[in-house]
Formats: sequence, structure tokens, C-alpha cells
Amino acid sequence: QVQLVESGGGLVQAGDSLRLSCAASIRTFSTYYMGWFRQAPGKEREFVADINWSDGIKCYADSVKGRFTISKNNAKNTVYLQMNSLKPDDTAVYYCAAAPPNREYRNWGQGTQVTVSS
Repeated sequence: QVQLVESGGGLVQAGDSLRLSCAASIRTFSTYYMGWFRQAPGKEREFVADINWSDGIKCYADSVKGRFTISKNNAKNTVYLQMNSLKPDDTAVYYCAAAPPNREYRNWGQGTQVTVSS
């Protein structure tokens, strides 16, 4: 079982930046893809971005394109989410997740709160 530990959330103002980190305990078949999702109060969890750990191909939700960047550090088994130009609508609990090649996310971190004030 892969353990995922997020860090880096917090309270910021609109326009500010934050970087989230997600450390995976191991890299296996189950971490072929690493992704970030978020869930705002009263809303369903939604996809934010993910990255293929092998070839580095990235995918983003339209709502964050041009503002968020996902990246990885192979040596540290860590994935990052750099969030720039934050908006109040970005307020949510952000979850790191891992998936095998079929991209079905089943391993989840505990989540980290991001709050953006206007």
C-alpha cells in the first residue's frame, strides 16, 4: 500500500502563491500516475492536475491551466503543485493521489487545506 503525505497548504490572499508537496512512500506500479484533486465545501471532488511519473506528461483541468504547475522529483518520490495567481474559488481541501496505468486513482493522501481570501 502506497502512503501519500501532503504538505504546504495554508491561508493566503487572492493573487498569492502556494506550493503543495506530496511524498510517496514508494514508487510502484500503483504510482504510474500522480495527481492532485480538490474538494470545496458542498462540492464533489474534482481533478486538478496529474503527471505520468515515467515520461513526465502532464494534464491540467481547464480551471487551473496557466496558473498551476505540477512537477516531480524522482529522487525524493515527491510530486509538487505550484499554485500561482490564486483565487477564492481555489479554496478547497487538496488531495494527492496515485494511480496505475489505467489512471484509476485509488491511493489517496489525507488532504491539505488551501484557503484563499479575497
